[in-house]
Amino acid sequence: MHTLHFVSLVPSFVFLVFKFFNRRNTKEGTNSSKPNPYFCSNCRQIIRPSTDLSAMKKSSSIFLFLFLGAYYTVSIAQTPVDSTQQLREIAIQGYLSQQPLLKTPASVGVLNTEQLQRFSEQSLLTAFNLLPGVRMEERSPGSYRLSIRGSLLRSPFGVRNVKVYVDEFPLTDAGGNTYLNLIDTKAIERAEVLKGPDGSLFGANSGGVVVFDLFGQKKDSSALTVGLSSGSYGMFHEHASWKHSTGKSRFSFNQGYQQSDGYRENSALRRTFLQASERWIYGKNNSVKLLALYSDLRYQTPGGLTQAQFDADPRQARPAAGPNPGAAEQQAGVYNQTFFAGVSNELHLRERLVYVASVFGSHTDFKNPFITNYETRNEQNLGVRTYFGWYGHDTRAFQWKWNLGLEGQRGWQKVANFANNKGEKGTQLAQDELNIAQVFYFSRWSATFHERLSAEGALSLNSYQYGYQGATSNGSRTLAGQWMPRVALSYLLRPELALRATLSRGYSPPTLAEIRPSSNVINADLQPESGWNKEVGLRLNAWKDRLQGDVAVFRYDLTNAIVRRTDAAGAEYFVNAGGTRQTGLEAMLVAWVVAPRPTGFIRALQANGSLTYSHFLFNNYRDATADYSGNRLTGVPQIVTAWSVQVRFPQALHLFVAFNTTSKMPLNDSNTAYAGKYHLLQARVDWSKWHIKKAAITVFAGADNLLNERYSLGNDINAFGGRYFNAAAGRNWWGGLRVDLSAY
Repeated sequence: MHTLHFVSLVPSFVFLVFKFFNRRNTKEGTNSSKPNPYFCSNCRQIIRPSTDLSAMKKSSSIFLFLFLGAYYTVSIAQTPVDSTQQLREIAIQGYLSQQPLLKTPASVGVLNTEQLQRFSEQSLLTAFNLLPGVRMEERSPGSYRLSIRGSLLRSPFGVRNVKVYVDEFPLTDAGGNTYLNLIDTKAIERAEVLKGPDGSLFGANSGGVVVFDLFGQKKDSSALTVGLSSGSYGMFHEHASWKHSTGKSRFSFNQGYQQSDGYRENSALRRTFLQASERWIYGKNNSVKLLALYSDLRYQTPGGLTQAQFDADPRQARPAAGPNPGAAEQQAGVYNQTFFAGVSNELHLRERLVYVASVFGSHTDFKNPFITNYETRNEQNLGVRTYFGWYGHDTRAFQWKWNLGLEGQRGWQKVANFANNKGEKGTQLAQDELNIAQVFYFSRWSATFHERLSAEGALSLNSYQYGYQGATSNGSRTLAGQWMPRVALSYLLRPELALRATLSRGYSPPTLAEIRPSSNVINADLQPESGWNKEVGLRLNAWKDRLQGDVAVFRYDLTNAIVRRTDAAGAEYFVNAGGTRQTGLEAMLVAWVVAPRPTGFIRALQANGSLTYSHFLFNNYRDATADYSGNRLTGVPQIVTAWSVQVRFPQALHLFVAFNTTSKMPLNDSNTAYAGKYHLLQARVDWSKWHIKKAAITVFAGADNLLNERYSLGNDINAFGGRYFNAAAGRNWWGGLRVDLSAY
């Protein structure tokens, strides 16, 4: 049968599956090439959620109409592909071995170097928010938050309940926190987002996994890159990278400096970043990887505004209120100096038996002057990750591989709180020493049958314990071991179309920052959150990689969801919020309407589109005064769409345009306050016309929020006194140049 016949089944397939999941939800609410065999390594009234799916149907219908339209466009407007610019099939590397995306039995989003660098030099927001199911926020410059298929209920800043790796090394520490904002954006070569809970290889998480590549994939080449950019609100960014590769060695060095005065009062940023990595091959196939990075991050925190304050002057910092001074007066901010290092050895014991052992550690000096106190943290972290990989003999009928290993981390923190005397430490208020240990054992077996059916079965056992010692409390706690199974299948209906299904369990214990929050009170009763995720999806890769599509429907039932609250002084604390029922739809389409070619006015044209529909509700959630069951999940927009176009013109002129629409979202658990919907239009132009000997010079200019929307990004969820809003920048501009010197 022709591929189009299968594609035309997508709307019916998606709606029927979503309707099935939502039917259950409503009832409850009323109460082609073989993979590489080697490792690479806004509205304040209470609004009850409606079960009407008209919004979802309208958005998904538009998306699917465009899906089919793109299919016809590509099939009619075929152009010869330049042999020097061949399109490449996307391969996934996060599951310990390389495999084609089409056959991967998981929901995965991939961002390569070009995609990561298409827009602003300041942050990763635009790139990540093009992926369905992924939401990155920035309360002020440098203050990132990231969620995958869920809410930011747990994240006042930083990244929690998502596991982040840099190659073989976990950037997420033993305490469960990830300082994603430490990394300079230009240092990231590639990012893979594995959506949905995945403890099979990565341990405790309830959202998903992000894997960054800082090493790069190019071989036998040398390159020096230097770039400068500047823009609105005092933005300046400088970066330099040196990469040198030979047959046995691949070395890279990245340096970056970024500063900004910020859009709001008291929102300046300064960051210095250094990173070096080396991969050295010894023997026949054995290799050693070394990674070291240092980041000195300093950013001011302007604090949340009430609706009236946001409407009157969105650029102001949080003003004084009652007995509490304002954010600017208290010089509120974050100061983070972190050093991270790791060594990994890959040893081929036999032709099809590989052993990988990695050790890593980090030191963080953290200071956070806030409205009512000044917190300091001295954090130490050590860990090991080791596993075997065994590959069976490949035949057309059957290929398999098996991984067995463990990952463990140990962390120590000294946390102290002082009175904040306008940015200076005053009288000591509290001090605690905390330690944490976690380890998980994992096993994963995957196989491909007749190059059509891919199957995966995986299981991990997770243990977690912590202790605390202070002037008023001492104790320890060991959580019961938790199993995290995962079963996944992918079947090629046609060589270009795959159907997949996944069943997996998520589990995420409280982080140290939640056990001992800024309220200075140890909460040893906080329970881990856990739940089951069920998912089905279709993935398309047709016309020699010119048309790629992905659509998935999932249902995630989470219990003991951890939720952030704040007290009258603005100090945070965390509680378990019963459960959540999260039914979602994600769809994405990438089409090379004009494939890369050497002639013509349009040398290449790529169109991308994504849709995220989130029907996320609280379940069984009550406190002393109210029952929130059936309310929409705090901080989650119901519909997000993202579109982008990349056009290449003659004279090495490139144009990138992106448009994002985000629906309103509840800001508190009672759903009595909402953030308004917004539309963001962004654009960038690159011109790489000039070449001087071996140097290529690129000049670029761009703009963000071209429609000059007034909106809040990185809202303070469940904020006391209704101080929810962190205003994002209005229309702003930037420009700069980059010099690439290759094979010097």
